[in-house]
Amino acid sequence: PADLIIDGGNSHYVDTDRRVKALAEKGLRFVGVGVSGGELGARFGPAMMPGGDPSAWEVLRPIFEAIAAKAPDGQPCVAYMGAGPAGHYVKMAHNGIEYGVMQLLAEGYDLLRRGLGLSVAEVAAEFEKWDATPELQSFLVQITAIVLRQPDDRDSTRPLIDAIRDRARSKGTGKWTSQSAMDLQVPLFTVDAAVGARDISARDEERRAAAALLPGPALTATLSAPDARAEVLAALPQALYCALVTCYAQGLDLLRVAAKEYGYGTDLATVARVWRAGCIIRAALLEEITAAYKANPTLPNILVDPTIGGHVVSRQTAFRTIAHVFIRAGIPAPALLNSLAYFDSYRTARLPANLTQAQRDYFGAHTYERLDADGTFHTLWSEISTAQGSSSSQEKRPGSEQTVPV
Repeated sequence: PADLIIDGGNSHYVDTDRRVKALAEKGLRFVGVGVSGGELGARFGPAMMPGGDPSAWEVLRPIFEAIAAKAPDGQPCVAYMGAGPAGHYVKMAHNGIEYGVMQLLAEGYDLLRRGLGLSVAEVAAEFEKWDATPELQSFLVQITAIVLRQPDDRDSTRPLIDAIRDRARSKGTGKWTSQSAMDLQVPLFTVDAAVGARDISARDEERRAAAALLPGPALTATLSAPDARAEVLAALPQALYCALVTCYAQGLDLLRVAAKEYGYGTDLATVARVWRAGCIIRAALLEEITAAYKANPTLPNILVDPTIGGHVVSRQTAFRTIAHVFIRAGIPAPALLNSLAYFDSYRTARLPANLTQAQRDYFGAHTYERLDADGTFHTLWSEISTAQGSSSSQEKRPGSEQTVPV
C-alpha cells in the first residue's frame, strides 16, 4: 500500500486539495487532519477530523481513536470526514463557529460589565451560572468564567482582564470560512460579523479618538433602573442561547453545501458527534444537534429541527429584548444582532430581494424572475424626472411599458 503523509495543522483546505491530488500522482496518500483542542487537547486528547483517502483512514483509525478525546458516552471524538481536503474544511468551519461563539460571549460580557456596571467577579458568577445550564454549558463559557476570575500577577488588587489590551488577533481561519461561504453563496452572518469585530478592534487608537468625537446614549440612563437590570440578567442567557444556535446552524449549513458542491461526502451527524468533546466549540448543545442529524440526515438547517427550532422560537422574545437593550445602550453587538437578523431572514417567506432585483434590472438589465410565469424577464423601466426638485413630470423611455421575456 502507498505511504501516508499526515498534515495535522490548520492548513487551508485549498492547499490540502492540491497536495492530495499532486501526491496521489506520485503514489502517496496525503491525509489532512483537522485537530482542535489547544494545549489541553495535546495533554488530554483533541477532537480530530481526518479526510482524504478512505483506505488511509482505516490504517490510521486505531491510532487516532487512541489519541482522541472521549465524549461522555465513551466514543472517541474522531471520525472520517470525507474525501480530499474534507478534514481541513470541517476544521475551518469549526474555527468559523469558534469566532462567532467567542464574539457572542464577548458581547454578553460587555453588556454585563459596561451596561449593567457589574464587577468582573459578578460577571464571572453569571458565566458560572450559565455553564451549569444545559442550554449554555460549553468549554468557551466555562473558560470565560475562569479567565474573569484570574487576578493580575502585577497588581493583585485588579483582575487580569482589566489589564489586557482590547485588540483581538487572529490566524485567518475565520476569514477563510467567510470567504468560502461567499464563494458558495452560503449566508454566514454571525461569523462574518465576528471577523469584522476583530478587525475593528485592531484599530484601537482610531477608536479612542472617535470616542471623544462621537458620543452615544448615556448608559446609566438606559440600564440603571433595578427592573432593567433584572430583565437583562434574565433575558441575556436566553438570547445568547438563540444566537449560539444560529451560529452553529450557519457553520453546519456551510458544511452541508460544501460537501455537496465539492463531493466530500461529509456526514453532519458525524461532525457534530466528533465536536462533543476535546474541541474548542464543544458544548451540551451538540448532543441535540447530533440527534437532529441522526433523525434526519438531509436536514437543511438545525433551525427547522422541531426540538432545536422550538427552543429558539420559545426564547425569541428574550432574543429581541436583548437586541433592543444593546441598541438603546449604544453597546456594539455585531454578532448577536446579525444572529437575530439571520434567524429573521431565514424564517421570512418573502424577503425584499424583489426590489433589489428590480433595481439591478433598471441600471444593468440584469433581468428578474416572476412569481406568475416561468422564464427570465427584462423591463424597459419608466423614468420619473426630479429636475428642479419636482417629481410631478413623468417621462417614459420608448417602449417602457413593455416587459419582455429573455
